[in-house]
Amino acid sequence: MILVLAAPSGAGKTTLAHALVEHRTDVEFSLSATTRPPRPGEQHDEDYHFVDDAGFDRLLADGELLEWAMVHGRRYGTMRAGVEAALAAGRHVVLDIDVQGAQRVRRSLPDAGLVFILPPSAAEMLRRLRTRGSEGPEELKTRMRTALAELDAVSGFDHVIINAEFGEALAEIESILDGSAPTQDDAEIAAVLERLRADIDDIIQRGI
Repeated sequence: MILVLAAPSGAGKTTLAHALVEHRTDVEFSLSATTRPPRPGEQHDEDYHFVDDAGFDRLLADGELLEWAMVHGRRYGTMRAGVEAALAAGRHVVLDIDVQGAQRVRRSLPDAGLVFILPPSAAEMLRRLRTRGSEGPEELKTRMRTALAELDAVSGFDHVIINAEFGEALAEIESILDGSAPTQDDAEIAAVLERLRADIDDIIQRGI
């Protein structure tokens, strides 16, 4: 199956996606193309396929992208060839993409499984963003505003996972792949969403 992991920045979806691939031989990571510059430690064709705007235009013109979206002024897209090759080889494919991209995948591939990853709190989300050290105060504020809007998309996803304890979150993702996902606690998810919205709004109002 195609499993889409989407989340606000700082929820930990990329770490979960890579851990899933490392933990299982039947899962392959879908490498995305992006026009944003590499962060410290990121490698071309390992973390992302880094291209300039002209290169991204060529990928679009040649039909090499399964989906793409503009996020924080940079373009991101899913490479079609990698996804098709993995599926043909009988492997699951995990896509680590933004909420816009997930919604586009749902329209073009209705059978894909969409998973929304939530951080346990707004404070933890902000801490994770600060820890990676790639955004200044204004960009952090922009990402928090975007996160607030992205939370409204949760209802369009098949599964919601709260990434409070990493091992448990990873096990939940694996259970989705194996068709043994437990019934979600909608009341707990609603409570977390309400708290996140209030706390993110408070952070934005106070400044970062």
